[in-house]
Amino acid sequence: MKPTVLKVLSAAALMLAASATAAPILVQDVRVFDGERVHEHRSVLFDKGVIVDADFRGPAPLDARVVQGAGRTLLPGLIDAHTHAFRFFELPVLFGVTTQVDMFTEVGMMNKAKGEMAQGGNHAHADLFSAGTLVTAPGGHGTQFGVPIPTITGPEQAQAFVDARIAEGSDFIKIVMEGGYGFKPLDLATAKAVIAAAHKRGKLAVVHISNERDARAVLEAGADGLVHLFPGASGDAEGLARLAAAKGAFVIPTFAVLESMAAWRGDDLLAEPAFAAMLDKDAQAPLKARYGNAAKPALLAAPKAVTAAMVKAGVPVLAGTDAGNPGTQYGISMHRELAALVEAGLTPAQALAAATSAPAKAFKLGQRGRIAKGYKADLLLVEGNPTSDIKATRRIVEVWKDGESANALREGQRTQVAKAAQGAAKALALPPDGRISQFSEARLASPFGMGWAASTDSFAGGKSTVKLAVQPALPDGQVPLAIAASVAPGLPFAWAGVAFMPGSQPMQSVDLSAAGAVRFKTRGDGKTYQMMAMSQGVQIPGAKSFTAGPEWIEVTIPFSELKGIDPAAVTMLGFNAGPQPGDYRFEIADVRLLPR
Repeated sequence: MKPTVLKVLSAAALMLAASATAAPILVQDVRVFDGERVHEHRSVLFDKGVIVDADFRGPAPLDARVVQGAGRTLLPGLIDAHTHAFRFFELPVLFGVTTQVDMFTEVGMMNKAKGEMAQGGNHAHADLFSAGTLVTAPGGHGTQFGVPIPTITGPEQAQAFVDARIAEGSDFIKIVMEGGYGFKPLDLATAKAVIAAAHKRGKLAVVHISNERDARAVLEAGADGLVHLFPGASGDAEGLARLAAAKGAFVIPTFAVLESMAAWRGDDLLAEPAFAAMLDKDAQAPLKARYGNAAKPALLAAPKAVTAAMVKAGVPVLAGTDAGNPGTQYGISMHRELAALVEAGLTPAQALAAATSAPAKAFKLGQRGRIAKGYKADLLLVEGNPTSDIKATRRIVEVWKDGESANALREGQRTQVAKAAQGAAKALALPPDGRISQFSEARLASPFGMGWAASTDSFAGGKSTVKLAVQPALPDGQVPLAIAASVAPGLPFAWAGVAFMPGSQPMQSVDLSAAGAVRFKTRGDGKTYQMMAMSQGVQIPGAKSFTAGPEWIEVTIPFSELKGIDPAAVTMLGFNAGPQPGDYRFEIADVRLLPR
């Protein structure tokens, strides 16, 4: 078990042991944002995980711990209304996110989180409300992660499909309407039937959409909410907002991930020293990554315009980050999402409501998201006034989850991150000539790491195949490797090729920051291929296309063009055919890492 995890669990155990005798807590003379309104100079008393008095007056109880609130603001614990909770479970609470609304995760993980909530004392992790398995078509969005999931092919299956999700423990139903990026879309008739089936069982039905047409269609069909807005140019934002208002729906823009798609960084959360100190290299990697390769801020025009129109029309706007995707990280990304909502036209108070009372109401989450008597004592205390400066949420003083302080967890995290940074490995010294390909009949070797091996989509359930064959040496003495790939249909991102593992174990990260680029020779059948790289903590590879024609050419790909990849933590370099099905043949030779 990693030291960080041990530290967090140890701190959690201490807190659990202390919780039985924990004193009441009084936050005194503090500005309160109660989830809807601002109240100056209030005192809030909470005990045993519940708010006892949201406007306490008189002397502090003799046994209470008193926290001074002058110059500070007390908020409800933040609710991230769109996450994919599958790792980094310790992070949300550290950044003030005490509840996550999960849009797709593994059923076992979902029920484990529910069990922790039911037992009480879940002070170290955010509470979780989840859709469990999403509703998608075969080959649709959600099927690309290598984990088999049930899919749906027609309206006649809708009720049984919904009932199966509810039996697994889903709190609501999430439907995917996504036809881009090579995914097989769910048809509208099936989506309508699923919405009706969810409503028949008293469950919300929310929808992932990626264009205005589908947004309108599912709202007309009775969807309770849109869990994304769509990138691109602004269309009829006001018309879409009027439709959402008429249907009583809500919307979750998810600017954090839309900015990633646009390769745009509104502001750098890691430039906040207090935030950077809470994330080790592994945890920082997803935040540094981006879906997009080139900055295209114009892609944010539509979500900004639609968000502004939704607010004007009175449609509930919820704060959700889509954490779990490149460009995001659990907990910390909520603070960028809040700023992005303000940039899109919400007032700071409206943005704070979007992260507290609004999602609690929209998803029917019970007594949370407000500072009021009887509500959960999930609370966030910050310096300054986030109702006038939304970035004040980043100046965290203390977080309470179920009435228990997370200060010990936060301090333990800072300590472990600092120790990890001190012990970080130095950059690997490159070979004198930079060459990492040492191909021979005996072995596909390299001067360091595990060497070279076949790579296919089989671990993700794909059926692509590849054959590797060493070829006669070139005039310069370099030995080429021929890659004959057969890419099978069935996956949106199918591939087959060859991979270089720089570590001594599979997918072990190595610091290749001494290299600025990868250079190689290639020839082939004239088709387009991809040079890919993966780095620690990032689930989606960075890639750059190249064409392998009949004559040998030399290709140089800077690491800077492999978006989202940290050269200091590389786990794999690959040369692949795909994703289009078919037969491919190309050769590579003289693969080198070029110094900066």
